Amino acid sequence: MAILIFFISHWYLSLFAQTFFLHRYAAHKMFTMSPRMEKLFYWLTFIFQGSSFLSPYAYGVMHRLHHAFADTEHDPHSPSFSKNLFDMMWKTKNYYQEICNRVDSVEAKFKKNVPHWEFMEKLADTWVSRIGWGVAYTLFYFYFAESYWVFLLLPIHFLMGPVHGVIINWFAHKYGYRNYDVDDTAKNLLPVDVLMMGESYHNNHHKFGGRANFGVKWHEFDPTYPIIKILDKLKLIKLKPNNDLNYM
Repeated sequence: MAILIFFISHWYLSLFAQTFFLHRYAAHKMFTMSPRMEKLFYWLTFIFQGSSFLSPYAYGVMHRLHHAFADTEHDPHSPSFSKNLFDMMWKTKNYYQEICNRVDSVEAKFKKNVPHWEFMEKLADTWVSRIGWGVAYTLFYFYFAESYWVFLLLPIHFLMGPVHGVIINWFAHKYGYRNYDVDDTAKNLLPVDVLMMGESYHNNHHKFGGRANFGVKWHEFDPTYPIIKILDKLKLIKLKPNNDLNYM
């Protein structure tokens, strides 16, 4: 039971960091927050994602490129220009590392107002940090595991951030339904999104790139949006009144 609780907690906490901070804030600026709150969420992303920490800076820049060049040869992660899922993941990794290491040729407009805290970006991206988190997960499993099969879940813990990314970037461009005709292959992967906290409404998001609520139809409940509204009411963030507009 402890392993199941730990796995589910890590899944949703890591996913929340990705959809709330990296995606809706870093990439799209659907809401604003103070520099102090931004650093707090940097720390929370480091804790929640652990060994699979994704740089808010690199994620934000790369995701903006995805929207601008979706399903073209300039898209950092398009199934249409990849041989298979692993080929796409490898290409995405290369784009990510180039942006992280500042050796990219990305236009300045895609980097505008993307958060960057150099201390945390370097701390969380070291092998010492990533291996340390991995060791912590493994020790937890050795202590609480009641069956050997549960150790098969450990690789998902190690790569939780990329796993969440590939579910949307690969499968939500291949399978699902469409509410809108858009100039790419984005689809809504799940009619009721209980697994991806709203991220699976990918077709909706590609139609309304700056809309904070990813759900559109009555059954498309976006679990992250109420959290955004609560944080806005508490004045911890400020939701933009024109958040239905694109970031550009």
